[in-house]
Amino acid sequence: MQVQDIMTKKVLTVRPETTVREVAEILVSHKLSGVPVVEEDGSLVGIVSEGDLMSKEILPEPPAEFCILGAVIYYNSLREFKDAFSRMAANTAEALMTKKVVTVKAEDDVSDVARIMRDKHIKRVPGLDDEGHLIGIVSRQDIVKMLP
Repeated sequence: MQVQDIMTKKVLTVRPETTVREVAEILVSHKLSGVPVVEEDGSLVGIVSEGDLMSKEILPEPPAEFCILGAVIYYNSLREFKDAFSRMAANTAEALMTKKVVTVKAEDDVSDVARIMRDKHIKRVPGLDDEGHLIGIVSRQDIVKMLP
């Protein structure tokens, strides 16, 4: 079976400038766990999940390598701290969204998508056309619904 056979084609989306409050309201009112972020032309630029929203409530911890007296600060630790702080301060979908999104094509095999979702602990995967425009979304529930 292919993705196009099970994906939800009517997808609720938000724009990059949508406020975090509006995103949260959309997720709650529509009982969604995440929503794709698309540009005006329908191209996918990210996704905001419940996990992304929860990160606003988590105070970032400074890297263990950080020392007020001037010890060496490792680049990756500092970058992670900066990203966590930016997410906490985010007020738009663009500032909060996950930018590296796993995506699928309509002709992809559902079993391959299910494996990817399981292995990467992903709850939803946007479906894109060849130009990178959103054409649908596959959720765990879409896959479970197709089971006998």
